[in-house]
Amino acid sequence: MVNQESLASVPVAPLSPKKTGQPADRLTGKQSLTFAHSPDPDDAYMFYGFEVGAITIPGYEMKHHLEDIQTLNERALKGEFEITAVSAHAFAHLTDKYWVLSCGASVGRKYGPMLVAKDPSETFEFKSGRVAIPGKWTTAALVLDLWLAEHKKHVERIVMPFDQILDAVEKGVVDAGLIIHEGQLTYQTQGLHKLWDAGEWWHAKTGLPLPLGLDVVRSDLGLPMAKQISQALRASIEYANAHQTEAIAYALKYGRGLDTALAKRFIGMYVNDDTLQQGGEVQEGLKQLYERAYAAGLIPTKPKIQFI
Repeated sequence: MVNQESLASVPVAPLSPKKTGQPADRLTGKQSLTFAHSPDPDDAYMFYGFEVGAITIPGYEMKHHLEDIQTLNERALKGEFEITAVSAHAFAHLTDKYWVLSCGASVGRKYGPMLVAKDPSETFEFKSGRVAIPGKWTTAALVLDLWLAEHKKHVERIVMPFDQILDAVEKGVVDAGLIIHEGQLTYQTQGLHKLWDAGEWWHAKTGLPLPLGLDVVRSDLGLPMAKQISQALRASIEYANAHQTEAIAYALKYGRGLDTALAKRFIGMYVNDDTLQQGGEVQEGLKQLYERAYAAGLIPTKPKIQFI
């Protein structure tokens, strides 16, 4: 059952315009807080409570900004948004600017980003070794690098927008593609085959879930405000869960090639108990990811994580 009390307006302490970086709106007198996320169904679903005005932060207008995850990672390096989705990989470079929210994470339990190709795994060979990846700072790319290092494979990585990778593989522009988001459910419709699943591989190696994406809050907002934002985001997700039919219909606007059944399945993969609260297994999975990446020389430090 959803706690209906948590679905009311979430009060916050006053915050100066200079801390949010957003001036007050001339008509409403409200400052704005921007939540940047990918244009995909699971993130849209989580924002649904804000979108319909059921969850509010008094005195503030919640806005959402949509861009692909690689662009969001790059903009987070500049600290552009108050709240933003980022890759777990990218957060290793963001600890001086952001804290991790204790809700909103995308976590794969025996599933995750996939490497796909036109040839099935039994016959596939890297020809020119051209593999499309959805961004340098994505967790998908980081885990792929860990897997490639383990198997001593060397490939040429071609960075492209995540929603262009399936077509690039189908047309032979690249030999294989690393897919995220709803492509994990639709790749077979383009005659492609799965070569490798990051979540399956990670679970076999560690027995842990694979944290892929995080929602983070800019630390210069201060701890009290960060906690209120975390509470509000959790309430927005709970509201979507309590109004699932309407929330999925809204999220479908961002579901490229998904019908209602597939959208519900995809959202269920990445908006679940792990999303509402990053428990011990998820935190340990994140710790292991950073330890292994650091040992392999793929990230500069092992970040200390403060969950808000």
